[in-house]
Amino acid sequence: MKKKKYAVVIVTYGEVERLTLRNLWPSTRRIVKVITRQIVKVPKFLVYLIADYRSTRHYIDWRLHNYESTLVATNRRQTKSIANQIHRDDRSILSSVDVDVFDSYYFVPPYLEDSLASIQTEYDGVIVVPMIPVESAFSCGVACQIVTDIYGDQKFEKTRMLNKLWQDEELHRLYTDYLFQNIDRSYLGKPGKKGLVLVIHGTLVRDRAGNPPKVFTGLNETGEFFEMVKKQIINDPRNVFHGVKQGCMNHTTGGEWTAETVQKAFQEFHAEGYDSVVMFPYGFFADNSETEYEARTLLEKSPFTYKQYIRCINGFPQFAEWLAARIVDEIEKLHAVQEVFENLWSVKKIGEHAGN
Repeated sequence: MKKKKYAVVIVTYGEVERLTLRNLWPSTRRIVKVITRQIVKVPKFLVYLIADYRSTRHYIDWRLHNYESTLVATNRRQTKSIANQIHRDDRSILSSVDVDVFDSYYFVPPYLEDSLASIQTEYDGVIVVPMIPVESAFSCGVACQIVTDIYGDQKFEKTRMLNKLWQDEELHRLYTDYLFQNIDRSYLGKPGKKGLVLVIHGTLVRDRAGNPPKVFTGLNETGEFFEMVKKQIINDPRNVFHGVKQGCMNHTTGGEWTAETVQKAFQEFHAEGYDSVVMFPYGFFADNSETEYEARTLLEKSPFTYKQYIRCINGFPQFAEWLAARIVDEIEKLHAVQEVFENLWSVKKIGEHAGN
């Protein structure tokens, strides 16, 4: 029997690698079309105006501060690491199927819709892996819509989407291990109160009219995720922190965003007499402009005597191992679903033949 072929697509937002206005323009236009227009109504003629203004602003800001995004390069490395871990998995399903792993992006090439369209006929099934732990219309919701656009009625038979990663207790343990392995050893002997800010992308709470957003924002899930990870850290015997706070990175348009911002966390820690703060972006699987530039800049400008930025879980081997295992779980489920569809199809054909 011919082996089935499955594709695994590791997808994230994507940011331009080479900082030029020519590269920024199409990326920012896609962001406005896909994300911003879910929050506020943007007339078509304003899309280019808004996007090009944002592109110019980012270009000037990033160029002045010598910032270049590492997101795409990091996602490529993660993709290779995950692929290696999948091929090391000894579960029986991997002896009966072939698996190829690709990286893809929402806002820079290779675009997710192009990747899925190119592999649609070559592969028997696809596992889509959005590299954001908390679901929302702005993260995995983008992938879900693209999968529906490409596969239509076949999406349940041909695709699986990794989700609810934020609920996985193993991820909470991985974060805790990674955090305590990367804390500056000299930090442990510092006097005074020590604080931890867990950074995540903020979300819309109310629209401009004061109503709950019409799209799924993942607000409750964001809060629950923080409480789970906070509990894991505080209860760990290695814990050195006297306080742990959520630090949201918010946008400025669309209405009211989450109140627990990075700035608020710093203000509260400072008012409470904290001497030092560690920042860890747990709401992202790879560093990007919001973490290693915007959030880190806020940390550097904060008033604390000692401060440390711990990068995202970018290259942590145990992270790739965990995610690969989750992916193989989905391969098993997709294979089982396809067997059911194939059996039903066979029964239908036999019935049609008997009827003739």
